[in-house]
Amino acid sequence: MTGKPDTRACDMPAALAPLTLLNDAFRRDPTGGQLFTTAGVISLGDAALLSVLELVHTFDAFTPDNDPNGEHDFGSFHWQGERLFWKIDYYDRSLRLGSPDPLDPSLTIRVLTIMLASEY
Repeated sequence: MTGKPDTRACDMPAALAPLTLLNDAFRRDPTGGQLFTTAGVISLGDAALLSVLELVHTFDAFTPDNDPNGEHDFGSFHWQGERLFWKIDYYDRSLRLGSPDPLDPSLTIRVLTIMLASEY
């Protein structure tokens, strides 16, 4: 994983490139949004959490199978025998509804959730 956005991996339409870049930037530094981990991830311990966060921040293994829409809003990886998922969702500023325009930061709060696959 190089940590660089790969906007070519899924042959994404040019219109998705801005969304992909926003998601990549948020995944690397979730400032301005929210980050949640599930109880299962927390139970792995503090040291594990740091490792898992680094894997999420540097994830770049996007393929048409795991990123069919080319948004870079989901990933799956393994850490010490555990399969984990991460997902970015787009909410309105009240965090009650979906964002009316995920490309507009003034209308959107990104939420990054990291979970064990077994918790899905």
